[in-house]
Amino acid sequence: MATKTHGTLYRGQQGQWAWVAQRITGVVIFFFLLVHVLDTSLVRVSPEAYNTVIAAYKNPLMGLGEAALVAAIVWHAFNGIRIILVDFWKKGCQYHLAMLWIVLGLWAVTMTVFLIRHLPNVFAH
Repeated sequence: MATKTHGTLYRGQQGQWAWVAQRITGVVIFFFLLVHVLDTSLVRVSPEAYNTVIAAYKNPLMGLGEAALVAAIVWHAFNGIRIILVDFWKKGCQYHLAMLWIVLGLWAVTMTVFLIRHLPNVFAH
């Protein structure tokens, strides 16, 4: 007796979690851009208020937040390329899992290099 599966192609597998991570990182990047536009626009309203906000950003917690933001952007970019290949390359679905591992590897290498450069600046004070 053949079993019939229902639902999505990924159904709890790696591809589904890549899809979820793509949506989460997209929302995180959107909210960062919103806050960035708002805090940058303060310079037109009050340069003193802008300087106060920028000074508040110069602490280790915000430095770690910057690292998390870069991690989200790098993931979103690399996985976005994978998604384009899955959608538009004839063999994309066949190789989606291999491409996911490549994305994870590229993300890990990129983040390692970034963190080696970034973290000393975060904790320098």
